[in-house]
Amino acid sequence: MANYKKLSDELQERIKEDRANHVVFDYACKDEDVVRRVQDRDKPSLWRPAYVRDVEKIMNVPYYSRYADKTQVFSFSKNDDISRRSYHVQLVSRIARNIGRVLGLNIDLIEAIALGHDMGHTPFGHEGERQLSAIYHGETGRYFNHNVQSVGVLDRMINWNISLQTLDGIICHNGEMEQQEYRPQPLADFTEFDRRVEGCIRDEQNIGKLVPCTLEGCVVRISDIIAYLGKDRQDAEKVGMLSAKNVFASADIGSNNAEIINNLSVNIIENSYGKPYLSMDKEVFEMLKKAKKENGEIIYRNSDEGNQYKESVQPMMEAMYEAFLKDVKNGNRDSLIYKHHIDFVKQYRGYGPSVVDYEETEANQIVVDYIASMTDDYFVDLYEHMFGDKYKIKYVGYFD
Repeated sequence: MANYKKLSDELQERIKEDRANHVVFDYACKDEDVVRRVQDRDKPSLWRPAYVRDVEKIMNVPYYSRYADKTQVFSFSKNDDISRRSYHVQLVSRIARNIGRVLGLNIDLIEAIALGHDMGHTPFGHEGERQLSAIYHGETGRYFNHNVQSVGVLDRMINWNISLQTLDGIICHNGEMEQQEYRPQPLADFTEFDRRVEGCIRDEQNIGKLVPCTLEGCVVRISDIIAYLGKDRQDAEKVGMLSAKNVFASADIGSNNAEIINNLSVNIIENSYGKPYLSMDKEVFEMLKKAKKENGEIIYRNSDEGNQYKESVQPMMEAMYEAFLKDVKNGNRDSLIYKHHIDFVKQYRGYGPSVVDYEETEANQIVVDYIASMTDDYFVDLYEHMFGDKYKIKYVGYFD
């Protein structure tokens, strides 16, 4: 039997009355408060308000299209019905805008944060991210994390003058860390933001301390969890990792993806309307935590998937990293890291206040930028082009 919650009658009446009386809560991020590195550029217009400009910039960054071939969780199944990162960011955007609209927030800012939040994700999902960070840390003592890299793509590599509010929401999206309550934390300026970015690269524990400076950023953060919680289980069923009998059933959040999205969204709106923070019921929050834990045990730490990451993807990535680091340090312009990456970035380079030649970026960072930008298929084809087929990714085919 379907289990879809709805807003209480009392809250629905209150919202209708507030709209009829033009009640506006002063919690949304205002377009006129937008902050950019180059403040006299990208002036908002009637048809392109401040954060609409960010949305359109993000969608036209060349790396945006690569979402389509970056796997979300299941990297070794040839199945067009399995989520890719492109679908995930769209789902986050849709869920977050639904919540934000009822709460009276700036849905253009929400869309910009949501569409850009995974721009820095590696090929082969979070496992690829962990492996790239391990290599990078071994070389430099610094850490790689996809939320920081998403900011790096938009603010350091392409540098199209994205707003502070959007970049802050992206680096703080941190969908791995759930909270029962989300309260925005003020952010003074880009100087403080840059310190936060550097702090996360030097010590990845600092990522857990990040809090968005806007309610819009908070909405995207919780929506990231809502978007993958049930969808990853739905995908796990499709690849035969679990059956419908294994899927949890909860009167609080539901037993399938659609119910989970609806019921968590309703609970957040019910507990957050007219308030300067986001919240959910304690019982609902506890079930959300339990569901995330179960996902980890059943899906994310699956031994079959994990073995192939370790046995194939890891040595392939290590070989690429070593070769490209040598090429950058030696200035080998015939290398693909120049032809497919460095020259590509320079072609789209923006107009920030201190744009320097991308080639002057530290060599390890350039290599990390390149590998993180790759799609899954590009990664596999590139390895075979460079090293042959010593390591082969074993996919479950459409007809297996």
